[in-house]
Formats: sequence, structure tokens, C-alpha cells
Amino acid sequence: MNSQTPPSTVIAGMDTQRLERIATHLDRAYLQPGKLPGAMTLVARRGEITYLHSQGLMDVERNKPVQRDTLFRIYSMTKPVTSIALMQLYEQGRFLLDDPVHKYIPSWAKLRVYKSGIHPQFLTTAPDRPMSIRDLLTHQSGLTYGFMNRTNVDAAYRALKLDGGTGHTLERLVDELSRLPLEFSPGSAWNYSVSTDVVGYLVQVLSGMTLDEYLAEHVFKPLGMIDTAFTVPTDKIDRLAACYQYQPGDQFSLQDDPAHSAFTRAHGYLSGGGGLVSSMDDYYRFAQALANGGEYQGARIIGRKTLEFMRMNHLPGNQDLPGVSVGAFSETPYEGSGFGLGFSVKTDVAKSQTNGSVGEYGWGGMASTNFFIDPQEDLLMIFLTQLIPSSSYQIRQELRAIINGALVD
Repeated sequence: MNSQTPPSTVIAGMDTQRLERIATHLDRAYLQPGKLPGAMTLVARRGEITYLHSQGLMDVERNKPVQRDTLFRIYSMTKPVTSIALMQLYEQGRFLLDDPVHKYIPSWAKLRVYKSGIHPQFLTTAPDRPMSIRDLLTHQSGLTYGFMNRTNVDAAYRALKLDGGTGHTLERLVDELSRLPLEFSPGSAWNYSVSTDVVGYLVQVLSGMTLDEYLAEHVFKPLGMIDTAFTVPTDKIDRLAACYQYQPGDQFSLQDDPAHSAFTRAHGYLSGGGGLVSSMDDYYRFAQALANGGEYQGARIIGRKTLEFMRMNHLPGNQDLPGVSVGAFSETPYEGSGFGLGFSVKTDVAKSQTNGSVGEYGWGGMASTNFFIDPQEDLLMIFLTQLIPSSSYQIRQELRAIINGALVD
């Protein structure tokens, strides 16, 4: 060993010296070249935090460094939270996964499937079967996102501003979707979509509570998540990071100034698919609860068997995403990954071209945030930054390589 190299310390079976490669890599490859404003990374194993490091700036314009209590727009990392909320109601017998969605949203009883045409003049056909709640949780519903820029159906979403915007509400989303065609018959393909926003709407219908009230009472309060919400209160705005947009040439520009952000005022759209702001400590409590089989510090938010069921691959014939996907974008690499009830699930380590374990699950967010849980290794990682889109760089794959390289036993 080089005399200048500090000796390794092993915590929970992880080499902490090797974990320091995370900060070194991010600084060399992303922060110094100006590709990212700042970041925070957490690694935990066997219920113990083995690495937690903040680096760079949360607000470049104001020269504010990333702090442990920085608030981040987690966007689609909201989806696992909303999926857990709906499955809590499943555990109470409120619905079955093969229930048709129109049982709870009557206006969806006559959904049709796109055949040809452009909005509002569509030619449609009947679906092979009704959309089920399982289809929503697995993104096999036939719904889409407007930003896909792929079909005449997602063009209609853009025209109607169904991905969010002024005056948008869950109720309006559900109403507009009742009149739009599906991209495919439910269960016949996979496409990343507003499905989890509809899951959030079902939480409201089944619980009799608004989505923000339900999550606060049944997820955030039990876990002690004090900084997670759809709106940042006035006394916490100074903790909200700025969000940036990737620019050609591996640069970025300001996309959302925290002083004027829509996340700092009541906006009416409780997006279960992407609306939450959270902190590292808060999301760690949620992720560690999942890693523990559904509970954290004595508070259980989901049953062990229910969670095991959620993190199975629910795609037909145990296929991975390339075998069933009709779109080209989501918050996970497709190869070697299936999909469960709210999470991506690694099905083939070699095919994924990223080391890890079969059964690893998690998700990411539009601003390049990401988390994964590896049940086989009792390992989890959370990476938080604020750069749109998440496809800008392959940070998540690089971090997995470093983290798995630090496992000792």
C-alpha cells in the first residue's frame, strides 16, 4: 500500500476508501467540467449509512453549496411513493389488481384504442379488454406522456397540457383522458406514462382523502419524513435547490429558480407521478423502509409479502422492457430490466451491462435523481442532483459500478 493512502475502514461489509471514489469521480467527470451544478450521494448497507457526501452547488447563481438539508425536486421518484400508497389500500381489501379501472372511474368505461387520425379527429377501435389497476401500476395501461413526441396520441396530450401546467388538476387529467384514445390495448405493451398520476387519483377515490393528505398521514408521518411535500413552504424556500437544463456542449442553464418556482406555491396539481419535493434524509427513510421489508424504526408502511409482490417482474412471460416496450424513454436502462408494481426490477445482470444483483429495484427522476435497492446485498443508494433531462449522462450506471466495487463481504 502507498504510504500516502489512508487505510481502509470496513463498515457494514463495505470498504469506505473505495466508496470515496464516488466523490472523486463526480468531481472529476461532472463538477469540474461544469456538467453538473452539484450532487449528494448516500449509500447504506444492512441498515447503516456507509457513505454520505455533498459536493458542488445547489444554486449556482447564488453560490450556495449543497447541504444535507437541501430540498430537491424528485419528480418520478414520487412514483414508488404513490404506488406504495395504493398498495396500502390493497392490503385493506379496498380493491383487487385485476379490477377494471372504470369500476372506480366510471367515465373510463368506454375507453378506446387509437387506430388513425389526429386530435380531435381520431379513428379508434375497442380494446381487447378493459384497463386494470395492475396495468396502471406496471405502465401497461396504454396511456402515455406528452413529452414523448412519438405519436398522434401524445401530441394530443401536449395540446391539452396533460403533463402539467396552469390550471391543471388530477380531476381534469382524469376527465380529459376519458375522451382520448389509448396508444395500445391494455396489457399488450409497456409505455412510460401518466399511469401513476391516475394511481394517485385512485388513492383519493379509495381513501376519501386528497393525495397530499393521504401521503402525509400514511407514509410521511409514520416514517418521520418532515420535508417531503407537493409544495415547499415559505420558511423552507431557501433550502430548495435550483434546477438546471442540459445544454449542448455538456453545459447547463437555469431551468427553475427556487425564488420563483411553481413548487413554492399551491398549484393544484397533486402529481403522484412526479410532484414531490424531498430531502436526502427523508427519502432515505422511505428507501430504508423498503430495504427493511416495509418498516423503519418500528413504523410499518407496507407488509413484507406485499412488498415482495411489488418488486417481482410483472411483465408478460417475465420479459424485460425491450421485449414489450413501444417507447424509447423511461427512468431506467431497458436491457435486463423488467417492471413491477411501481419499480423497475433487474432481471438479467449480464444483459443489463451494469453490475448488481437480480431483483435489484428502484427508479429515477427527470432531474437525474435516482435510487436503487439490492435485497440480495441489503444495499441501497440514493443520488440527488437537479439536471433535466435524466438521460443527459450515465451517472447512475457509473455509480453502481463504484458502489458494487466497494462490497467486501
